[in-house]
Amino acid sequence: MSRTLFRTRIKFCGMTRAGDVRLASELGADAIGFVFAHASPRRVHAEEARAMRNALAPLVDAVAVFRDNPGEEVRDVVRQVRPSMLQFHGDEDDHFCRGFGVPYVKAIAMGNSLVDNARALQARYPAAAAFLFDSHGDATSGGSGRTFDWSRIPQGLNKPALLAGGLTERNVFDAVTATLPWGVDTASGVEVSPGIKDGDRMRAFVEEVRRADCHVDPDIKAGTPAGDRANGL
Repeated sequence: MSRTLFRTRIKFCGMTRAGDVRLASELGADAIGFVFAHASPRRVHAEEARAMRNALAPLVDAVAVFRDNPGEEVRDVVRQVRPSMLQFHGDEDDHFCRGFGVPYVKAIAMGNSLVDNARALQARYPAAAAFLFDSHGDATSGGSGRTFDWSRIPQGLNKPALLAGGLTERNVFDAVTATLPWGVDTASGVEVSPGIKDGDRMRAFVEEVRRADCHVDPDIKAGTPAGDRANGL
């Protein structure tokens, strides 16, 4: 099956203004991320995210992003914001992540020297709906604007893989054509400052992802299994 039949999902993360939420939705984003991690410059509180959620267009998902937040904080966000997905960037285990009755994505720190293989990741997080591979590591958090070596993404995952870490309108075409992810995620890559999005950059980012989706690699023959893209690899 030709890869042109697949569409890469787009998530814009670290939203702090309702106008940016509405514009991202209208430009074609599939998901919007609200960050609740304590150390993040894009952190918002549940009440703020609840108000911004009202700016979401229909069929656009709200994602709540955490990094080692206490369980009571996660529960409060779930109650007030009603996210359709949770995203965990810290040392949370599967039991914690799945304990809130909302599907979750587990972020994998590709800035670390060692990364589990696909089998080990899926054994550690059996309930994860997807894995997000980001450039953060032990000493850095997400949203750093740095890329990582995309060839290090574990092969053989049977769940969707999302790519993050330093993605901008200038490199997302190469990222999508190189890794064939289920989705891409960016925060700083479409900003003028932390949490303040640039409409032109968001538009260009979406256009570059769609251009990559329509790109036909001459080395890829017709008949490539559809599962390769569905698994994000």
